[in-house]
Amino acid sequence: MRLNLKSVITTPGAAASFEFQLDLSELDFNGTCPICEPVSVTGQVKNTAGALVLSAEAKTNLHLICDRCAVPFQREKTLRYETLLATELEDEESEILLLEGDELDVGEAVTTAFILDMDTKNLCEEDCKGLCPSCGVNLNEGTCTCKREADPRLAVLAQLLEP
Repeated sequence: MRLNLKSVITTPGAAASFEFQLDLSELDFNGTCPICEPVSVTGQVKNTAGALVLSAEAKTNLHLICDRCAVPFQREKTLRYETLLATELEDEESEILLLEGDELDVGEAVTTAFILDMDTKNLCEEDCKGLCPSCGVNLNEGTCTCKREADPRLAVLAQLLEP
């Protein structure tokens, strides 16, 4: 979504609000596409004492697979994003977004921020126990009957415990 900010740039205190939905369902994260539902974006660009400030909030429901136990689950994702805007940049490495003339592609800015805010590890629960490495039983649902093998480096000490 492109937002024309000509009137906001020249008027201190002026604001331009926006509301739209992003379709990010095609984005691939490690072989999965967790953003199945549209991302609802709301926000505004406000001229505060000559500085343009973009404030946005993006919300959606993510469809994920737990990295420890491989169980599918859903989690709500909310991103609050705020940045400065400018018509020209003095410092190339600045985190200020550059306007294209009098316009800003809000969809592109929010999409980039949303992708960068995605978690690299997804767990169904913070204390997820995962799967048994031997038999594959989900340890969140119960215990497995596997006999745990002793560390070969400690085999001599294990013999001390035998009757």
